[in-house]
Amino acid sequence: MSARTPAEVLAESRRRDSHAKRGKVLAILEEMVRRGDPVSFTAVARAAGVSHWLVYAKGIRERIETARAQQHDKPRRDRQAGLNASAVSLATDLQLAREDNNKLRAERDQLKAALRRQLGEQLDQLSHQSLIDRLDELTQHNQQLTAETERLRHGNAALRHELQTAEEDLAAARTALRRMVHQTNIASNGALRSDDQARAESIQHTAIVTNVPDRR
Repeated sequence: MSARTPAEVLAESRRRDSHAKRGKVLAILEEMVRRGDPVSFTAVARAAGVSHWLVYAKGIRERIETARAQQHDKPRRDRQAGLNASAVSLATDLQLAREDNNKLRAERDQLKAALRRQLGEQLDQLSHQSLIDRLDELTQHNQQLTAETERLRHGNAALRHELQTAEEDLAAARTALRRMVHQTNIASNGALRSDDQARAESIQHTAIVTNVPDRR
């Protein structure tokens, strides 16, 4: 005979566990019917300590429905509350459901608190070094930005100085150009006056020579 695989062993274990739980549920149901306790799906699941889906499983659901029908025919608490078994079962289901809801809320709150603590511990363990690394990274980046800003500031100052020098050179060139143009104009005017004067003197000399009588 070959050895069974782990999957087969696990499946067999689950079948045995399911069979044991079903037997326990049926035993609890019979005990509740015998005592005359109100039978409901929630009450049976609670008394047997199993999940709700198990009491609705085929083979269990029919037995519980049958027990409830029997209690409906023979109410046990009519004298105390004036209610039939079905109404009592509903009231019991409601009360048990409320208690289950309260327990589920409590378990939910406990799980949330545990999860917060666990996440907080993980963040404390990871974030400390992460924050240090991030701080070092930001410090280095800030130093780089400071150096770049300083470099740009010096570059801007140098450009302003060059611009000022260029403006001064341009102003000096304009002044020199105006002076040169002025001197050129003066020289031209002087040359014109000299030419005019020379012409005038020439004309005057010619006139004198012309008016002198011939003494020969």
